[in-house]
Amino acid sequence: MTESNPTQTSKRFKRDRDLELKKKKQLQNPWRRRHHISKNHQVRKKYTIQLGENELVLKELDLLSEDANVFKLIGPVLVKQDLAEARANVRKRIEYISAELKRLDATLQDMEEKQNSKKEAIFKVQQRIQSLQAGKAKA
Repeated sequence: MTESNPTQTSKRFKRDRDLELKKKKQLQNPWRRRHHISKNHQVRKKYTIQLGENELVLKELDLLSEDANVFKLIGPVLVKQDLAEARANVRKRIEYISAELKRLDATLQDMEEKQNSKKEAIFKVQQRIQSLQAGKAKA
């Protein structure tokens, strides 16, 4: 689409820039961003603590002999559990927690990439506006 009027072209670029700025502000809304990042860090901290605890439990289980008695707390009751089953359960928990930590990291990285792409889009639109204005100034 070619426009012969430079003023209309400049207005279109300014409108594009304003739209990109609006999108960026939505992504960078301080309250939303802080809330999301804060929530992400809280959940990450919780999972990191749980991961450490489960790794410690697995080390303790590995120190036990095969004929050792292992009990699992279910509500107010201690229930006898097979050592191999206990190790398998702890390993599964460690795998799950590790996967959740990776997912949280990917979410945060995705948010940062979206912000950066919006910054780049705004920068390009601003450059186009400046070049149009420079062209008007010469004319």
